[in-house]
Amino acid sequence: MKVMKYFNRFKLNIKFTVVTILVTVIPIAILAGVLFYNMEQSVIKEQLRQMEYKMEKAKSTTTFGIDSINMSTQFFLSDEDMTEVLKKAYNGEKLSIQELLEFQERDIINLQRLVNNNPLLYNVRVFSTGDNIQELMPVLYSHSRMEKLSWAKDKTVEGWHFEYYDTAYSALTTNQSEKLIGLVTPITDYRYGLIGYVEASMSLDTMFPVLYEKEDGADGCLIDVDGNIYFGTEEPEYSEDEIREIYEKAGKEADTGSCYIHYNGQKLIVSMTSINEMNSTLLGIHNITKEVQAVLDMRNLFVAAMILVLCLLAAIIDRIVKKMLRQFYSILQSIRLVQKGDLSVRIDAYADDEMGELGEQLNKMLDRIQELMDENMKRQMLVKNSEIRALQNQINAHFIYNVLESIKMMAEIDEKYEISDAITALGKLLRYSMRWVSGNVKLEEELEYIKSYMVLINLRYDYEIILSLNLPEELLGQEIPKMSLQPIVENAILHGIEPLSEDSTIYIKGWIENDDCIIEISDTGQGMTDAQVKALEDKINGAVEESGGNGHGIGLKNVQDRIHMSFGGDYGIHIASQYGCYTKIAIRLPHYSREKQQISEGNERK
Repeated sequence: MKVMKYFNRFKLNIKFTVVTILVTVIPIAILAGVLFYNMEQSVIKEQLRQMEYKMEKAKSTTTFGIDSINMSTQFFLSDEDMTEVLKKAYNGEKLSIQELLEFQERDIINLQRLVNNNPLLYNVRVFSTGDNIQELMPVLYSHSRMEKLSWAKDKTVEGWHFEYYDTAYSALTTNQSEKLIGLVTPITDYRYGLIGYVEASMSLDTMFPVLYEKEDGADGCLIDVDGNIYFGTEEPEYSEDEIREIYEKAGKEADTGSCYIHYNGQKLIVSMTSINEMNSTLLGIHNITKEVQAVLDMRNLFVAAMILVLCLLAAIIDRIVKKMLRQFYSILQSIRLVQKGDLSVRIDAYADDEMGELGEQLNKMLDRIQELMDENMKRQMLVKNSEIRALQNQINAHFIYNVLESIKMMAEIDEKYEISDAITALGKLLRYSMRWVSGNVKLEEELEYIKSYMVLINLRYDYEIILSLNLPEELLGQEIPKMSLQPIVENAILHGIEPLSEDSTIYIKGWIENDDCIIEISDTGQGMTDAQVKALEDKINGAVEESGGNGHGIGLKNVQDRIHMSFGGDYGIHIASQYGCYTKIAIRLPHYSREKQQISEGNERK
């Protein structure tokens, strides 16, 4: 709301320029936002697809390596001659030279050939549970040889072991810089129990090549069931603590598979692949901050270019709008001169567009204003003349009142009191009807007039017409149009009571209904039929054309029109009659008085 008030202070050319720019900018901004958002999402989805493909390929390689180790292990476990040699060593028995040569030619060479034929395997070795055995390299070894390996010191020997080195021999004999992963399986006999172990190993880069694929912004690791983290390279992109945080955050985004996360201001693609056989998870991380930033840089460049274009466009639009509104400002200047009182101003030249039409209409309006001012001057002159004539009439009325007072005094001197009372009533009636009143009068004043009127009416007839008043005190100050009750009373006498020529009564009662005042005038005259009531209502409401004269209904229509003019169309006269019984005329007005208005105005001022 405050923005609109501030905006309304600007000139029209600025408003037009701002609105035009906004109408142009908003759709472009929405379209550009959607476009660049889709571009960013496309980059992310493409990187997700590549990472998922990479991890699927790594899992396939790992699965194949696991199968190779398992198959080799099973082959060694199924070698009965090897089992017999281990059992004899367990019992302390030693093989002869001949038995060792035969065992080597029959089993060791075949087992070694199996290992050599599988390029994925680093080695498959059998370790005895004791040192009472002849070592046959590179397959059969004593227990002390096994204890030189790091996994032999673990709590649990059997199972998978990650990232260890071949330290069974000295560094001169074996490559102790190559990281290995191995599966250690116990060799048992139903009779002697544990008699040895089979170690099937593979280099870590062969089992998990994804850990060694060094790419810019990419990193990978293996996380075992105990939370240990194994890297392929010596200088990983992220520390172990960072890997754990990334792993935890990615786990919240997706249980398995790949996801896109924000980490320390970086935008990362994280892929997790479960290696169920090892109870471990292969984690791949790719930093795509550069790729996403490239899209954001393109967006920022677009925004900067759009700002420059909009500035140029705003200048061009403002220039065009000013030219278009030049005549408008000319018209506005003319209106300001008119406001200062110069009605002789006219707009000389105008084009054929809407501004030209506005100028033409303003010229016509000024001509009309000049005509109305001339007519108003003439009307004021007529009013002044009318006031002078009204003053003359008042002078004449004073003369009549004085004459009536003189006649009244003469009647009282001669003790003609009936004549005196009639003259008094006539004087009150003339004084009320000739008094100048611009607005409405109080109901109390109107009733006094009706009383005087009834005194004079009863002089005309041989029978008596009684006036019965039943109104609460609070209604006496009610505002009503002057001379609004007299036409109704007169109609009751002329059209209801006079045809019967007998004593009758006119009842005037009033009450308050909700916020309205109801004044009901009824007589005990001859009444009307339904058709007569309908015809009279149509005449009062203007449904039929007036025929002129003083016929039945003219006075009532005048009262109805005056009520509508004073209080609105919701108020007015309602007629109810029964032929041979009565006629009721009800006037509905808003409950209103001068005293009530003065109190209300006083409260407002307070």
